[in-house]
Order: sequence, then structure tokens, then C-alpha cells
Amino acid sequence: MSEESAVLHFSTDGIATITLNRPEVHNAFDEELIERLGDMFIDVGHQDGVRAVVVAAAGKSYCAGADLNWMKRAAEFTEEDNREDSLALGRMLKNLHAIPKPTIALVQGAAYGGGLGLVAACDIAIGVKSAKFCLSEVKLGLLPAVISPYVVEAIGVRASRRYFLTAELFDAEEAYRIGLLHELVDDVHELAPARDEILNQIMKNAPGAMADSKDLIYTVAGRPIEQDVINDTASRIAARRKTKEGVEGVTAFLEKRKPSWILS
Repeated sequence: MSEESAVLHFSTDGIATITLNRPEVHNAFDEELIERLGDMFIDVGHQDGVRAVVVAAAGKSYCAGADLNWMKRAAEFTEEDNREDSLALGRMLKNLHAIPKPTIALVQGAAYGGGLGLVAACDIAIGVKSAKFCLSEVKLGLLPAVISPYVVEAIGVRASRRYFLTAELFDAEEAYRIGLLHELVDDVHELAPARDEILNQIMKNAPGAMADSKDLIYTVAGRPIEQDVINDTASRIAARRKTKEGVEGVTAFLEKRKPSWILS
């Protein structure tokens, strides 16, 4: 693996894997890694040939949050400098959250602070049972502000009220219980088979329909079920039925054949 802080790999079947590559500091965030990840998320999101995105990490940890040297530099920042620094992290997480393709986090070891936010911003998260999680910001007199939209979305208000305020360490079983992780595996060697099982399901589905489904979730989440929502959802399915994918999918089902987006 190269010395780059994050590495992007494309498979022949359209899977983009982004691997955090700072194992010597537990893949902690600094300015360079945040910028690089943000650019990569935009890149894979715009590539038509990419069917899904995997966000993994090299070494023993997934991401231990903020790099200590970065924190030391930030201590000397002005308030405006800190705002710009935080906005960079916010853009990176938004770029991940907004990717119009399925995203999968593969989590081992520590996922603390911003690293936990990275997991929460993915659509699907698979974790090793030995993984550990923490939102430790209040111990430092800080708060998990930039990651909060994604964490609260993933684990809900009730669990956020506990873990934002206690800053306690919790394990993968608890992360699974509160919805941060979707699946648990016994060790790191089982991450790849669990990933492949999810990818096998994803590859059966229409790329455009999955992108529109993600947009649908973001649109209806938290909104009261009133007539404008009913009208919007009806318009969405009416439009999708007339797309090439919609016509192909229904036709393939009726003809008892695989649709064109299934490659084998």
C-alpha cells in the first residue's frame, strides 16, 4: 500500500474501496486526510461506473478521531480559523453522506469522535465484535458538533443524549443495539465475506433506483405524512416507472429474465 493518507481502489465490477491509510496514528484525522477523503467521495460519487463504495481502514483501528498534532495546531487557531477547519470536516462528511450510491463502512478497532461520524455517514456499517466506539468530546470541553447530524440520524435522539453526555466507551454489541452497526462479525477476517454478501445484494439492484431511493429517504425523513408528502411520493414513483430502468426492470420480471444491470 502507498504512503498516501487514503487509498482509492476500483474493482472490475464497479466497487470503489477507499481505505484510510494512517495506521501508525490509528487513522486519525488531520487536514490532509480530511481534504483527501472529501475529494475522493466527490470523485466516486460522480463516476457512472461505480456501483457501490466501501470505506475501510488499514491497521488495528478504523479511525481514532482527531490527530494529536492537528489538535495542537488547532489550539493556536483563531475562532475563524477553527470555523474554517470545522467546515472542511463538515464538507467531507456531507460528501460521503450525499454519495448517490450505496456506501458501506467496514469497522475494526477504535472508531472515536470523527471516526464514529464517518461510520454514521455511511448507509451500511459492518463491525468486528472487538471494535470500540466513543464520543469523547465533552471530556475535552468540546462537543461533537460537526458529526452530530449523522450520528443522531444513525442512533436516534435517545442514544445520542446518553453518549454525547457521558462520553463513555461502548462496544460493538451496543453499537449494533443502538443502530450504528447493522452487522457484527467475529474478527477482521470475516469483514470481507460480510461485505461481499451485502455487495451481492446491491449488485442485483438498479443503480438509478438506489440513488433515487437514497434521495427519497432524505426527503421524507422527519416530515409529517401530509398531502404534500403523499403528492411528492406519488410523483416520484410515477416518474420512475417511465425511466429506462423502470421499464427494463418490470419487463425483465414479466419475462422471467435478469435485468440488464445484473452483469452475470
